[in-house]
Amino acid sequence: MLALIAGRGRLPAAVAAAQESPPLVCALDGIVPGGLAPDITFRLETLGSFLLELGERGVTDICLCGAIDRPRIDPARLDAETAPLVPLLQQALGQGDDGALRVVMGLLEKTGFTIRAAHELAPDLLLPAGVPTKRQPQQTHRDDVAVALRVLHEQGRADLGQACVIRRGRVLAREEQSGTDAMLARLAGPRGIGTSGFDPLAWRFDPAGGMTGQAAAWLSDTLEDAADAPGAGAILFKAPKPGQDRRADLPAIGADTACHAAEVGLDGIVIEAGGVIVLDRPEVVAILDAMGMFLWVR
Repeated sequence: MLALIAGRGRLPAAVAAAQESPPLVCALDGIVPGGLAPDITFRLETLGSFLLELGERGVTDICLCGAIDRPRIDPARLDAETAPLVPLLQQALGQGDDGALRVVMGLLEKTGFTIRAAHELAPDLLLPAGVPTKRQPQQTHRDDVAVALRVLHEQGRADLGQACVIRRGRVLAREEQSGTDAMLARLAGPRGIGTSGFDPLAWRFDPAGGMTGQAAAWLSDTLEDAADAPGAGAILFKAPKPGQDRRADLPAIGADTACHAAEVGLDGIVIEAGGVIVLDRPEVVAILDAMGMFLWVR
């Protein structure tokens, strides 16, 4: 039986939808997975009891998917089954994201569970190499990818973010633990991103080929501001960290990413083939096409 330890965002629901049998959905207290109702809610202080319950329910495989903030341990709430795990948990919480995940996955495997990657369970979330958009990348963008690869290598050695924004060889922004949206918001400055209230998943075309009113209004405003946007001419590059265990925390993009990239004026998005999950694929391509941007899976 499969259990999802689900974080925020739409990835857990996408993984669940790809399964023949409904998985057991588990979430840390205070985490609400998008589009899913947790079957089990647990705290870090009761992790030992939680793992025992998974075993009693017949769980054999576990998938870690979705965004989770680092919880704090409240010693007063520790139960007897979790107390022996505290040194290991403290070790995990004291490391970077990749290091922490390695410790957690090691604990789960030591307990007898098999770790399954989200893209292994839902392979359609990975795109084949190529350019699914109408616009194609140019040589300047290819040159910027070479710079981005070096930047991500540096960030990976420090166990930092999985994305950066590059323009003509210059680094405009680096992803930190706060994520890609926060990076693009910093790049946007006072103008911000996502301020229109437009829901990217509302992006739909009617039978006549036109856009819904909400999408058309967002597109018009964004195109009008594109020329003097802070990221004009730049690319967003996203890939796993070098040496990252790809069974958890694989980078992802979705319709929100496409909208925010458009709002800061980027030329396109470049992702590693087989290394970045793409949610909301039809909406992502439609948004980028409408904005004259590209998606390059390389």
